[in-house]
Amino acid sequence: MSNMTRRNFIKVIGGATVAASFPMIAQGSSKGRVVVIGGGYGGATAAKYLRLADSGIQVTLIEKSSEYVSCPMSNEVLAGERPFDSLRVSYNSLSTRHGIEVVHGEVTDIDPVRKNVQTASGQDFQYDRLIVSPGVDFRWGAIEGYDQQAVEVMPHAWFAGPQTLLLRRQLEAMSDGGVVIIVAPPNPFKCPPGPYERASQIAHYLKHQKPKSKLLILDHKDKFSKQGLFKQGWAQFYPDIITWVAGSSDGKVNMVEPSSMTVFTEFEEHQGDVINVIPPQQAGEIARRAGLTDKSGWCPVDQKTFESTIHNDVHVIGDASIAGKMPKSGYAANSQGKVCAAAVAALLNGNAVAEPSYVNTCYSVIAPKHGISVAAVYQLNDEGKIVGVKGAGGLSPMDASPWEREMEAMHAHSWFDNIISDSFQ
Repeated sequence: MSNMTRRNFIKVIGGATVAASFPMIAQGSSKGRVVVIGGGYGGATAAKYLRLADSGIQVTLIEKSSEYVSCPMSNEVLAGERPFDSLRVSYNSLSTRHGIEVVHGEVTDIDPVRKNVQTASGQDFQYDRLIVSPGVDFRWGAIEGYDQQAVEVMPHAWFAGPQTLLLRRQLEAMSDGGVVIIVAPPNPFKCPPGPYERASQIAHYLKHQKPKSKLLILDHKDKFSKQGLFKQGWAQFYPDIITWVAGSSDGKVNMVEPSSMTVFTEFEEHQGDVINVIPPQQAGEIARRAGLTDKSGWCPVDQKTFESTIHNDVHVIGDASIAGKMPKSGYAANSQGKVCAAAVAALLNGNAVAEPSYVNTCYSVIAPKHGISVAAVYQLNDEGKIVGVKGAGGLSPMDASPWEREMEAMHAHSWFDNIISDSFQ
């Protein structure tokens, strides 16, 4: 796309309101009951847009946490550029403004035959349709030595919250001249550009607070999202701080030893003062427990409606789903939540499901006034798979002007505010 066309496209989808031609059904026409499990960007959006589509649908959102803490923008907390509290989001508006029953509890069982959901507190919820947005879980044991105890020494910080604050405290406590190691996971995983934005934000902190320090990225992969743009930004801002090692160059970490703060590749061992391990990932635990995953560890779905291909009347959205070419990202989950909500509302009313479209944009902030992005529009192909629309979206241009990079950083922060509003308010 031309730069001007692309900028206009970014402005539109940066509002976090475009996902599909969202059909509004006659208000109050359905008496169906939908339970939504998981209150992240996907689940919250699906619950809200179900009520917008048809106020007659009874919607119950079950989320174990009393508030949502956003992973998008959490890397700025590590750089000291954003207060942690700005990531906190309340569920109050979903209840008071949209009439959603919000239940804070942990789902322990899904019975797709009886159409019943149970929580740890003993509550039972019947449904006509179920939407599951469980996010991701780690593949414990995929990296030898990295388990639930190791995360208190080598934090993953991949779920924003206490781990984010722990990693920040470790960076603050590290002596100038120390070494930070980031272990990047294999595909697929939540937020493909995330480890590299994190490296950028930590490097920004080191540059200004601990300039003798170094940051090493050990990667399972040989390429990553927006690689050229990241490397150009690193060369501009952090040429003597960041080193990236590809998987084929012995970047694959297969073992860690928290007691000695050491990570091991096939041929080398690396010691760090702060070590951030982002492990291989799979669908969230409740999806696996309910039998919604296949051998890949992810959830196969009809990509038009996100209905599970394993259990009828159960839909899976967000990071856990196998959604064609769409990445596992907050905006993708938001888009899928809208598509799924429209499909569920149509199905409960006995209507045909409209042909959907989907979007995603992902911003990364390399330095406070230097942003980059990737954006795409998706559609279903003849085989029912989600594919990219040629010529729509695209990457930030290489060698852009400082003004363009600053505008993208501003758009990143605008996008965050807008998607919070669109999903939760």
